[in-house]
Amino acid sequence: MHRYPEYFAHRHPNDELDCVPLLAAGLRREPARAVVHFEDRAITCEDAARHIAQLQRWFAERGLVQGDRVAVMLGNSPEHIHLIYALHLSGLVWVPVNTKLRAAGLEYLLQHAEPKLLVIDDEFDAVTAQLDCGAARRMRLPAFDASDTNAEFATPEIGVHDLLCIIYTSGTTGAPKGVVFTHRMMRIASEAALRVADVRAGDRLFLWEPLCHIGGAQMLLLPFLDNVTLHAVPRFSASQFWAQIERAGATQLHYLGGVLDILMQLPEDAQPAAHTLRVAWGAGVSASSWQPIQTRLKVSLRECYGMTEGSSFAAANITGKPGSIGRALPWIEIELLDENGLPVKEGEAGEIVLSSKVEGTFLPTYLKNPDATRAALRNGRLHTGDRARRDADGDLFFIGRQTDSMRVRGENVSAWEIERIFSTHPAIRASAAIGVASDIGEQDILLNVQFRDEPVEWEALHAWARERLASFQLPRYYRAVAGFELTASERVRKHLLPRSVDDAWDRLASVNG
Repeated sequence: MHRYPEYFAHRHPNDELDCVPLLAAGLRREPARAVVHFEDRAITCEDAARHIAQLQRWFAERGLVQGDRVAVMLGNSPEHIHLIYALHLSGLVWVPVNTKLRAAGLEYLLQHAEPKLLVIDDEFDAVTAQLDCGAARRMRLPAFDASDTNAEFATPEIGVHDLLCIIYTSGTTGAPKGVVFTHRMMRIASEAALRVADVRAGDRLFLWEPLCHIGGAQMLLLPFLDNVTLHAVPRFSASQFWAQIERAGATQLHYLGGVLDILMQLPEDAQPAAHTLRVAWGAGVSASSWQPIQTRLKVSLRECYGMTEGSSFAAANITGKPGSIGRALPWIEIELLDENGLPVKEGEAGEIVLSSKVEGTFLPTYLKNPDATRAALRNGRLHTGDRARRDADGDLFFIGRQTDSMRVRGENVSAWEIERIFSTHPAIRASAAIGVASDIGEQDILLNVQFRDEPVEWEALHAWARERLASFQLPRYYRAVAGFELTASERVRKHLLPRSVDDAWDRLASVNG
């Protein structure tokens, strides 16, 4: 098999760019080493190994066999981390469930992925109780005996291209797509995170991202790739952020979903005069905001670009050019192509099309969706549906998505999913969701509504939607329209809809918003 040591400096001899041998060896090599600190609780390799062995027995008692799928709807916790490690090492397929999903969106995922189990926290009992979960049995994780120290976890034969997880993404129109994510893809994502975030031996990485998100999942292997530790918290909290950073001595912050905007809006005296953060890495900082953020937060920005389908990362800005997503990572090649598949000229916008020197960098397929697979994977290249331009220096600048989707608080939101729910409201004839500029994060959602007869009060309509949509799918703005201009195929011509919100109802300005 061809090796790629020049790309992955953290590889070991005979390493096949895999997850299982890396994780298993790391857990066994230094039992007393703390790899994750969850708030004030240290998770050592010995702790994790014991929990993994207990979970493997629990899997067997539930009748699970290698290749079975397990849906996980849990908040961030030590138990959640142990479960993810156990799924990795058992050859079971992890199906992360966004904890914000509700009703139809949650039901769709469970029926489409067909997991054998749905593991939930108590807080998600009510939202899952009335769902049609298909064949999945709802379960809670048991409380294991801490005195059971004789357990030894097993490592069955698992191939590098075997399925590790199914990650659902709403990056396009239509129903969410299940990205078939392999063991090699997770390893590449983790290796790339080290490079993108400028990780050095001894660093302490702040982990606030939901573990159901690739942004959080890809972090869990980092302590086994380098001498670093993770410092995890249940969720991002602006009021607790700087105190958490100080307690952890954290050196890296991953920014998603408006995190930097939120920190910039804090009173200046809420931020300490000195801190340990060295690097903030992620996506979404504009050229105009670049220097103000670096100056105020006292960090170096490392803007990056990628998508779940391409092992999370494709490009990184390591030079600090404001607003740029930088250049392709060493194992990736990036082309910018026009609608005819031809390269665009310098400075012109084109679709980002990826190819890779490393076998298995891209998803093998979308689950049960051959049409989407054929559209994305063509001649060994991954067509992202995103647009960028390249400047005279060869640096890339992200422009936006070609598809009918929005980016809200770090989540890709499909307009189709939102419109599908609103179409079930008896008073609505048609609706069109579009992204508009946001004060925090990438975009807010504006829903244009054509009523059948009498309009519904916006407060009532929003309350109705809140029971059926994830929080990141909820429109901020609502606007009534008399009708829509349609294409020949009866689709709304969204490019004609105004992006101004001057005549829209803003739920955040409402007492009940």
